[in-house]
Amino acid sequence: MLNNVVLVGRLTKDPEVITTEKGNKRSFIVVAVPRSFKNSDGKNDSDFIKCILWNIVAEHTCEYCRKGDIVGIKGRIQTNTYEKDGVMVYDTEVVAERITFLSDSKNHVNEITPETEK
Repeated sequence: MLNNVVLVGRLTKDPEVITTEKGNKRSFIVVAVPRSFKNSDGKNDSDFIKCILWNIVAEHTCEYCRKGDIVGIKGRIQTNTYEKDGVMVYDTEVVAERITFLSDSKNHVNEITPETEK
């Protein structure tokens, strides 16, 4: 079985880190990824992909990236279900295992993985 996702897109807002009750760092980001084909108006639509970052990946992304920056993400799809107002809600997100900062920015590393912390 294989669950692998690779995305390249722009951050839709500045990332923020929160600390969970167990002390882990977490950040939710949304990456706008343009489609490779044009719509009926001759423009490229974008998909807005929700991603979750953990610990060192979350911290460094929040430190070095801002809204509009281009990032590359390698990760996996994760699905969750929960009930809200009697209706089942299905939620899909990408768990980022590796992030590469592709925007031209000073004073930052180019790639962050969980191993970067070691």
